[in-house]
Amino acid sequence: MNELLYINWNPSIEFGPFRWYGLCWLIGLALAYLIVKRLYKEQKIKDELFDPLFFYCFIGILLGARLGHCIFYEPDYFLTSVKGFIEMFIPIRFLEDGDWKFVGYQGLASHGGTLGLIIALWLYVKHTKLSIWTVLDNIAIATGTTACFIRLGNLMNSEIIGKVTDVPWAFIFERVDMLPRHPGQLYEAIAYAILFGIMWYLHKKMPEKIGTGWYFGFCLTYIFTFRFFIEYTKEIQEAFEASLPIDMGQILSIPFIIIGVVCMLRAKRKI
Repeated sequence: MNELLYINWNPSIEFGPFRWYGLCWLIGLALAYLIVKRLYKEQKIKDELFDPLFFYCFIGILLGARLGHCIFYEPDYFLTSVKGFIEMFIPIRFLEDGDWKFVGYQGLASHGGTLGLIIALWLYVKHTKLSIWTVLDNIAIATGTTACFIRLGNLMNSEIIGKVTDVPWAFIFERVDMLPRHPGQLYEAIAYAILFGIMWYLHKKMPEKIGTGWYFGFCLTYIFTFRFFIEYTKEIQEAFEASLPIDMGQILSIPFIIIGVVCMLRAKRKI
């Protein structure tokens, strides 16, 4: 009976001149840009202080996500040779015959992207002299939109697939195999869309909390707690994870959950 409800999934990777994954990233970042711009306007923060924010965020997320994947998930390849080290930073793969091939940035880790974003925002506030907590809270309110579209991009690429299951809403990722699997990417995308709805509602009800770090703490706690448990529905991404009691995604989520809780407790004392 369940087999009649399974979704056969094999969309084209490209959408006109665009690749779906890149397009989803672009949409997610554009929505976050518009949301934070509106928040800055609501808080009467000058436009010239907002203008450089997108550059800092884009570079921080991309560089952090790329290095996070290379260091935590494929260190044996990227950290053991000059060729691998160079490939961490440029979107090409060197071939055995001495030639090279453009492959894009294959491998981006959300934990690394989060850390890269935090570092980039710290540099941004050093430049603009804004409060770090105000900036972090504003970014946190918009984060759910970007995270949602990134996971939709993973879904379009049939990557970060779930474990084999017999649930009636299982996806059959035809580019991977013909087995019914949990659509873990879709679970996350829905959770992050809900996060944005919650954050937008709360910021309207409790604008006085912006600048305390509460929204930032709530965002980290929500995302990485959900990420920790959703990992149980996913296939491991690298073979070495099979020998671990919990996978790398769960290990990397724990520090962010702790940071999130600490920020929320700190904010409670400040209000």
